[in-house]
Amino acid sequence: MKLMMSDYDVSLGDNENTNNFYVKFLGPKDSYYEGGVWKVHVTLPNEYPYKSPSIGFCNPMYHPNVDETSGSVCLDVINQTWSPMFDLLNIFKVFLPQLLLYPNASDPLNGEAAALYLKDKKEYGVKVQQMVNKYASAENVDLKEGEGDEGSRSESEPCSDVDDNPQEDEFSDIDDMDTDL
Repeated sequence: MKLMMSDYDVSLGDNENTNNFYVKFLGPKDSYYEGGVWKVHVTLPNEYPYKSPSIGFCNPMYHPNVDETSGSVCLDVINQTWSPMFDLLNIFKVFLPQLLLYPNASDPLNGEAAALYLKDKKEYGVKVQQMVNKYASAENVDLKEGEGDEGSRSESEPCSDVDDNPQEDEFSDIDDMDTDL
């Protein structure tokens, strides 16, 4: 697998199911997300590479095309136009960076982020940076399930909370993502 041989940190979950794993993803240079680190959950369907993987951010991501509660990603190339010619390395080197650099606010999963992006890009950038500083610092992201955070989720909930403050909004699991995308 090209992704495992690349510079990306990749880790299997506790259950060592090779169809479910985590990738440490860095915000692209020259974007509002630069400096952020995200734990991305990847689920490969049994039909992969003929069927697209499910991709979801485990720590909160403020973006028009990322669902704020599940972390699921709305990206045509993954959800609708997937081809077996693509591989996982394409997702992390090209597709996700392009998504973060060029949001599609006309097809949002996060209406609030889309509206702010369309109304005031400067304020949108401020909000993104606040979220990056709060949830996407390197010390908040650990690829190993349950390490470094007390809010670990069970095997049925693959993403661990990265913020231990119970008064903040919790970020829900991505298990309910539709793998038929």
